[in-house]
Amino acid sequence: QLQASGGGLVQAGGSLRLSCAASGTIFSINFMDWYRQAPGKERELVAHIAGGGDTNYADSVKGRFTISRDNAKNTAYLQMNRLKAEDTAVYYCNAGIDPYGLGYQVESWGQGTLVTVSS
Repeated sequence: QLQASGGGLVQAGGSLRLSCAASGTIFSINFMDWYRQAPGKERELVAHIAGGGDTNYADSVKGRFTISRDNAKNTAYLQMNRLKAEDTAVYYCNAGIDPYGLGYQVESWGQGTLVTVSS
């Protein structure tokens, strides 16, 4: 399972760091992603990090957000800088976990953490 944390209320221009910790039976974690869903909008992919460390970002967050992972801790992070009001959303983590090393993965979702950016 995935546990997301680190959300909160921040002023525009500020920073927050989200964490997503995986627990349970884990042999390896392939991708780890951050999504967000703003009120009245569809869930969108914000940032992706592959097992080898390659990353990509939504155009709206490039240059402001950085995704990283600590494989020893089975944890992914999203450092969010220069936050804007339009970044307000519930942020979810998503990961592809291989539980037993048998070559298949189980996709898991965290419960979401609310980020509110005041203008």
